[in-house]
Amino acid sequence: MLAPGAMPEGEAAAGAAARRLLPIVLALFFTWGLATVLVDIVTPKLKSLFALSYAEATLTQFAFFIAYAVVSLPAGLLVSRIGYMRGLVLGLLVMTAGCVLFAPAARAGVFPLFLLALFVMASGIAVLQVAANPLVARLGAPERVSSRLTLAQTFNALGTTVGPAVGAWAILGRDAPAPADAATASPAMLAAARQAEAAVLQGPFLAIAAGLFALAILFWSLRGSVRETPTAAVAGFGLDLLARPRLALGALALFLYVGAEVSIGTLMVSYLEEPRVLGADPATAGHLLSVYWGGALAGRIVGSLALRHVRAGAALAACAVAAGLLVTVSALSHGSVAAWTLLTVGLANAILFPTIFAMAIEGLGDRTAQGSGIVCVAIVGGAIVPVITGTLADHAGLGTALGVPVLCYLCVAGYGLANLRTARDVPATGPLPA
Repeated sequence: MLAPGAMPEGEAAAGAAARRLLPIVLALFFTWGLATVLVDIVTPKLKSLFALSYAEATLTQFAFFIAYAVVSLPAGLLVSRIGYMRGLVLGLLVMTAGCVLFAPAARAGVFPLFLLALFVMASGIAVLQVAANPLVARLGAPERVSSRLTLAQTFNALGTTVGPAVGAWAILGRDAPAPADAATASPAMLAAARQAEAAVLQGPFLAIAAGLFALAILFWSLRGSVRETPTAAVAGFGLDLLARPRLALGALALFLYVGAEVSIGTLMVSYLEEPRVLGADPATAGHLLSVYWGGALAGRIVGSLALRHVRAGAALAACAVAAGLLVTVSALSHGSVAAWTLLTVGLANAILFPTIFAMAIEGLGDRTAQGSGIVCVAIVGGAIVPVITGTLADHAGLGTALGVPVLCYLCVAGYGLANLRTARDVPATGPLPA
């Protein structure tokens, strides 16, 4: 007979294995954060390389984030059948393929090939999002789900903090060949010049591909370390779950939040280069982008502790309002005030993604993977909202275009206020899918 409060030996072993697995999953969050934020560095590079407008340049984010709309629902269905660990391996392999595609895209010097590489890479990340977030939710005490997800996003933020500095050095700071004169150069000379300048994009993404492939091998070797209890096969994509207001409105809130965050990150370098702001050179602006993502890192470290004591709905509303106010002040200011208020929006962003995600998938039990897939579709906001923001920037300027993310943050605050009665944490229950 077990002593009072003691766990069965099998459950204790499973719990210990889960605790050992958590640090490795956190390393995964770091790696995909670093890869994701490099898109913010690639965007101004491609804008200059192909002489794109702001709206055209945001097609990089469109190609990246539209993958969530295409892949997340099938990924939710697939992960519910193959399990979270195998889902992680699949996502890592697809993401590796996308990074490798940067090599032929750079050699060809053709813009659509870069968009294809970004789409494939993001497809892998979409699978990772579907599998990794609910897995983290179960690797520990259920009453600390939001805190644990925020910790995972802290490591993701560490990757997005390091990424701009790496990208600024490896991509924006590299000496490129003198550009060919479009007025006098032949089409062949222009194509050769673009290929030579695009070549600097290969190295960073091939290095990331090697790291991702190593992680895929590691997770495959550990696939048996988590007991994934078989469940009855679930048919369909689970769209009936949208009848739950918390999930449906949570997906909408995530759509708007990701759109606001990505819009700011995508246009940040160009914004800091404007004479009315800092007039910074591309490399300096790229390094300063680390402050934006570094704020999210600092905020998530604090947030993972604060969410143990503060109601999630109240924290979400307060941070969203703070983000909207900072963006508004930046748009109405100039010089260092305009620059630093926008850069510090990252601090206010810190807990928004994990808190919205945890609220949305609360209590889905055996259907958590399906619910996660539905919520991950909402990340497509990173494809739609930046294009709207970029189009407005082309016609009315970057300052006016910042009104788009302000509206997004106000709507996110409304979701937080609607969930003020939410318990201090929102446990996700039920066994792991087979």
